Formats: sequence, structure tokens, C-alpha cells
Amino acid sequence: MKIVIIGAGISGCTAYLQLRKHLPKPSPDTDHEFTIYEPYSTQIDSTSEDREEGATHSSTLIVGGGLGVGANGLSVLKRLDEDLLRDIVRGGYAVEYSNMKTKNGSLLIRMESKVHQSGDDRPMHMVASSRHSIWKCLRMRIPDNVFVNKRISEVVANASGRNVVKFADGSPDVEADLVIGADGIRSTAKRALFPEANEDPYPPRYEGLVGIGGFLPSSEIKIEKGTMNFIFGGNGFFGYFYANSAATDPNRDSPYAVSEPGDTIAWWSTYSIDECPDRKSIDKEAVARQLRERHGEWKGPVVQKVINSVRVDHMYPTWTSPPLPTWERDGVVLVGDAAHALPSTSGQGSSQALEDVEALSLFLSHYLRQVYEDSNPLTVATQKQAIKVAAKRYMDLRQPHVKNILEKAQKMQNTKRTMSFIQEQIMYCALWILGCFPRMFSKPVNAIAEYRVTEEVDRVLTAESRE
Repeated sequence: MKIVIIGAGISGCTAYLQLRKHLPKPSPDTDHEFTIYEPYSTQIDSTSEDREEGATHSSTLIVGGGLGVGANGLSVLKRLDEDLLRDIVRGGYAVEYSNMKTKNGSLLIRMESKVHQSGDDRPMHMVASSRHSIWKCLRMRIPDNVFVNKRISEVVANASGRNVVKFADGSPDVEADLVIGADGIRSTAKRALFPEANEDPYPPRYEGLVGIGGFLPSSEIKIEKGTMNFIFGGNGFFGYFYANSAATDPNRDSPYAVSEPGDTIAWWSTYSIDECPDRKSIDKEAVARQLRERHGEWKGPVVQKVINSVRVDHMYPTWTSPPLPTWERDGVVLVGDAAHALPSTSGQGSSQALEDVEALSLFLSHYLRQVYEDSNPLTVATQKQAIKVAAKRYMDLRQPHVKNILEKAQKMQNTKRTMSFIQEQIMYCALWILGCFPRMFSKPVNAIAEYRVTEEVDRVLTAESRE
């Protein structure tokens, strides 16, 4: 079977590894053929300066700064490859508590950032990391010859035969039995799902929020060990955490223990701005000046250190994707941000992408195995039908779950917008009251982190077998 993955970010690389692990061979003498198309450099040591700016970009190689991976996402990685999980944790920092504070430093909520995953007798911590560190751990496990540096111009879904992939440079089209769109919020693959539309009927939506962020040496400032800190104010939001562990700590590769902090602190600031800024023409000095004005009276050594020394290189507007009526069409399937870009307040962007590709891989494995065992001879049509059924099961499972996360995140996102003094105090009161009942506050968050996608896939397949 010919499989094309569009986008070499976290979603695309994980999709390759999951499919390689789970898909059965069509026969003892044949195997699947994989190609990952990515318009930017996929070399391990590439930098953001190596990546030309274009109309679209994939679901990030060097794009973005820090992120958190919840226990649900870490469990996906553990099932995929325990060595991979250890490498990713080693490159980040296990977080035991999330602290939510006022701009004056008062603690509103202190919530544990560890949960039990079904089948695991120890609770897993959330892991904070740079996006590039996670991507690098995935990328180094994929052979170089799988990647092709080309920009996709169009994908055509074919109900009765192989799908067609077209290229911006005019090179010959490529046919594929399965096309996985892991190409981010401005997905080209998504257009194949709505061929009747002249333009994207579900364009990404700018949420009126922009983030800036970066890293600073931990030698210059200290924060509480094992914490991720969220600072709320009426004119913006600020967050920070250790981005790595001490190289000498024996537990630095374990998601079950909090190690000694490393040499880097990650920070970010989010604030309201009506029009999405153009990253190519931003006035870096003006952005830094606005950062100082916005947080100048906020308490806390990390905030003050950042605003007095920061050099702004990039801005990251918050984009989300409106709920799509479908994530699949005739063997073209979307995963990660291409299917459902979540706001950063969800804390689940990377984890949901990891769940997507594991669920899709398991469904594909189940239905393709049936075809390979029962079909003689094997045809493009029978294989195509199995892919379509698997993609439909995947979508039916994942869509309601992701929609629930999106709705909760959008409510929380409003705490990052500009508000009046009275609105700010009401926000503080609401968060303080929630902090008096930490279990009630953490229950919906933990339910997402405790979610085990393999159990949900098994439930779907078991129910189907009984019909």
C-alpha cells in the first residue's frame, strides 16, 4: 500500500511511527511504501532561519516555543516506544503542580499535574518541553529517505481508485492509497474533503490573541521546583516553567518523578490584539516596549526579569479551526491541527494529535488485517474500502472528544483577554473559589488526562463485533 503523509511535524512523524508499528503487511513478501512530504528542512540541526516563510507551514518543526504533554499523550508515546518516551522526558521537565496566581503574586489555585493512567500503578506527571525537542526525538527515528522536501499544491480524493497528490513545482503527480493530512491549521489536504467548494469553507479563525515567548537561563532566576506557573491579569497573561532537567539527575528521563531543574526556563505572554500581526513585518522594539508596559507593575522576579531583558523575535497568533463536519474522505484523513486546531489554553494540542494517530493506526490495522486475511486476490478496491471504514470509525470516536476539549478551552481562553478592573476582580474571585475546591476544579482536567485512547478503540471494535 502506498501511504503519503503531508507534514513532517509532531503529528506527521508520529503517524509514520505508529503506522510502521501497527499496520500488518499485505503479504509476507510485500510491505507498505511511505513518503512524508514537507516543504521545509527536516534536518535535525535546522533552525527557524533555515525555514523560508510561505503561505502555509506544517504542524511545526521549529515553529512555536514550549508546550506541555499530558499523561494521556505520554501514554501514547510509551505504548509506541518506551525509549522514545524516555528521550522526550529527558529533553523536558516533569511538572508536579500547576500554580495559578494573580498579577500581584497571590496564589489562587494549586493543582496536581499528575494522574493515573489505566493499567499503570504509578501516576504520570505532565511533561513541559520545547516543541523542537519533542520533534527531534521523533524525527531521529525516521530514515532520511522517507522525507521529500516538496510543497503540496492539491490533494484529490478518489472514491474508486487511488488518491492523487499534486505539487507546487509542477513535478509529476503521485498516487497513494492513503493520504494523511498532518499539515497544520492551513492544511492543503483538508481541501480534498470539500472538492465542491471554490475556496476553503472552514478557514482557520484568528482568536484575537497573540503570544510571545522564549527561554532564559535558570541561573538568572529561580522558580519553585516541579511547577508550571500561570499568572492572570486584566491586561494579559504570563506563564513560565523549567524547560529541562538537570543533566546529572538520575530521574530526568522518568515521567513518574520530578527531577532537579535544568539550565533553562521557558516563558510566554498572551494578550488581546484585534488584528492578527504579520510576523514578517513586526516592530520588535514596539512589541518589547508594549510587553514592559503591560507587565510593568506585575509582581514576581520572573516577570520582571523577562520584561527588562527580552528580545522579541517571533509572535504566535492564536488560531483555531472551526469544527469540521468530516475529517476524512475516500482515503484522505486529517490528524492533529489539520483536523482540530486547539487553543493553547487547552494544554492538549500535542496530546490530542498523539491520540489521533494512535487511534487511526489501530483502526487501520484492524480492518486491513481482515482484508489481507480474507481477500484473494487483494485489490485496490478492497483495500480502499477497509481504509474508508477505518477512517470513519476514527472520526466518529475522536470528533466528540476533541469538541468537548475545544469548548472548555475557549471558555478558559477568555481569562487572557483585556478586561476592566471589575472584571479582573471577578475573575480572581471565581478562580479563588475554585481553588478552595481543588478536586472539583481538577476533575474535568484529570478526566482528559486519564483518557486512554486504546481502551476507547477496543470498546468500538468490541461493540461492532457483537452487532
